[in-house]
Amino acid sequence: MRIALHGSSFVASQFGYIPPGSWEECVNALSAFYSPLVTFEARFQGLIARVRELGFLRMDVWQPAELNWQWAGPEHIAAAVRALQHEGVSPTSLAGEFGETRAEFESACALSAGIGAPLLSGTTALYHTDRAFVIETLKRHGLRLAIENEVELTAGEMLEKIGDGGNGVIGTALDTGWYATHGYDPVQAIDELRQFIFHVHLKDVLPGDAHINCAYGKGSVPIEDCVKGLLKIGYDGVISIENHTLDHDPTEELVQAREWLESLIKSNTPKN
Repeated sequence: MRIALHGSSFVASQFGYIPPGSWEECVNALSAFYSPLVTFEARFQGLIARVRELGFLRMDVWQPAELNWQWAGPEHIAAAVRALQHEGVSPTSLAGEFGETRAEFESACALSAGIGAPLLSGTTALYHTDRAFVIETLKRHGLRLAIENEVELTAGEMLEKIGDGGNGVIGTALDTGWYATHGYDPVQAIDELRQFIFHVHLKDVLPGDAHINCAYGKGSVPIEDCVKGLLKIGYDGVISIENHTLDHDPTEELVQAREWLESLIKSNTPKN
């Protein structure tokens, strides 16, 4: 398994943590920081350099604020590629939302393919209304869609949504935190969705309905059991560490999570 950092972990980095802002305020502040073309390359490279400083070689680029198909043009995309290559960080997915119309989904796919991210990990309303177009567009761009379980309450609901998998291009980005928020066992979800797990957002959350992210081991998600469950089913894809706190800087927690996850994977991997 490979480890990545989810870009949403920086959501409040521009708005600030004290006092914490709302989710929308934080997203808007971050998007306003990255979107201007004149400053984009330097700022985006600073982001990627930060990812590398934290010890990560892979990243889920976060669409709502860091590189959004709603404002990213060809020059943004070219600059993003230069920044990723300069820092030696591989984009594991474009994460977020991918539009409601054909034109919007096309833009999202072009952005993901343009930066070399092989996967869309998130949601698109178009999938429910125009599934055939979504599948055709994914194939044309050489991409796959990993649907995140933000609104699906159970693994069964996700299986219904995935259906036949669209000849290998439709699966799930299993978010451990969202299943816990909905009161569903994420370890059970891993087992039930085993053949369709394209990507994992490994997240811990505090008990309750607010979906408040926290450091691993501080919340309601059995994080270690989730990782062991992934190893048990033979999952060999990306585990993306995600901790989008609004009230404090999660930097130290992200480093600790990476080190812990690396150690756990190593200790549970048979030696040749």
